[in-house]
Amino acid sequence: MGKSNITKWMDENEAKFTDLAKQIWENPELGYNETFASTLQSKTLEEAGFEVTSGIGDVPTAFVAQYGKGKPVIGILGEFDALPGLSQDITPNYNPIVANGPGHGCGHNLLGTAGVNAVIALKERMEAEMLPGTIRYYGCPAEELLSGKTFMARAGIFDDLDCALTWHPGTVNTTANFRMQALTAIEFYFSGRTSHAGAAPHLGRSALDAVELMNVGANYLREHVVDGTRIHYQITNGGMAPNVVPDKASVYYFLRGADRKQVEELEERLIKVAQGAAMMTETSVRWEIKAGCYETLPNETLNELMYRQEEAAGPFTFTQEEEKFAEELLQTVDPSVLADAKNHLMSANASKMLDTAFYHNMSHFGLSIGGSSDVGDVSWIVPMGQIMTTCAPLGVQFHTWQATASFGSSIGLKGMHYSAKIMALSAYELLLDQDGILEKAKAEFKESTKGISYKPGIPANVKPPVPKGEAIPISAI
Repeated sequence: MGKSNITKWMDENEAKFTDLAKQIWENPELGYNETFASTLQSKTLEEAGFEVTSGIGDVPTAFVAQYGKGKPVIGILGEFDALPGLSQDITPNYNPIVANGPGHGCGHNLLGTAGVNAVIALKERMEAEMLPGTIRYYGCPAEELLSGKTFMARAGIFDDLDCALTWHPGTVNTTANFRMQALTAIEFYFSGRTSHAGAAPHLGRSALDAVELMNVGANYLREHVVDGTRIHYQITNGGMAPNVVPDKASVYYFLRGADRKQVEELEERLIKVAQGAAMMTETSVRWEIKAGCYETLPNETLNELMYRQEEAAGPFTFTQEEEKFAEELLQTVDPSVLADAKNHLMSANASKMLDTAFYHNMSHFGLSIGGSSDVGDVSWIVPMGQIMTTCAPLGVQFHTWQATASFGSSIGLKGMHYSAKIMALSAYELLLDQDGILEKAKAEFKESTKGISYKPGIPANVKPPVPKGEAIPISAI
């Protein structure tokens, strides 16, 4: 009866969380600026009886909401940041709401709201059954910058968890049995000497030359790195004018690899390339690590637990109007992209553009894929279960305007409510823990980490890049 009571409560209160997700979608905010979303979620949880602690890891928009006492301590992870340039109305044609404005092209308006929904539903059942244990919702900022959870982890906020559960909007319902890649984000700042580029170029020492030489060296480095490693860069400062030898220039690199060790070795080699470029141009260079997340460690025990909730969560279906919207939206997607999506490991089993089946494919367990996320940090601190649910048509890519439209539509909202049920039901089983699931998950975690302890990838002297200014008071929302 406990599980049916949870889903009944969630069905009866669905409109409240639909509105919460819509408000965040309508007010998209970039990483470390998510004042509206963070405050709205905090207020909702406080009103529901949770104890909220904000400013975790010196990040104003990072918070933890807790209910209950004692063991087990179960965490549910949430996110709420948007992406630049992805503003889009809920239409199947390109129609930005704000030109070049931010938008929820990764569905974090849904991601965090589902977590809030799950813990509040779970609290209602804990009170009714007088269940012992502690549940927490983690409001995690700046996932798109791959560092919010790292700053929180550096503060030790995940250390006493018995396990964590999370999810991500997707184009199919599936357990996340893959590994996302480790990543380091590092920016290099070159300093030289300015001069007139036409009259006295010999007096200048070009920081931009150093950046370009570094990029050439990095491109030659690509031949001599481990398969699957990725090196991306962006010139963030190329000087002020063509006729001025620039004394300041900078370049921002993302380094990815299958594990943290690979990325750290690549980082060491890239730093040597930067130092060589500085020597060749008689400039100086310094660097700053902006993010340093781990690869994700899937936990078969917890993923299997989440998969088992399919029957209790109940089916969800899409209407003819939603099917039509999906079909029209997919007409704007390149056919080659659609073909690639159907062959992708996370959607290989899907048979429809809006698939409602739930897949648990163990054939690719532990396989490394190209993306990265700071949820990897949490997965190296405690056992973590993760799923994805259908929130967009198969073929829609994350970080596109089509994704923003989907994640603001009823399609995205249905996938959000489904994931919230899966997480709440899974956490309920963990609170009862009649089958020793937590011990099994912890044993698997111990084997997966192979005795390696988590060490934050962002150095202790690097502070969060939070904006200056006061946060919006909760009473203002």
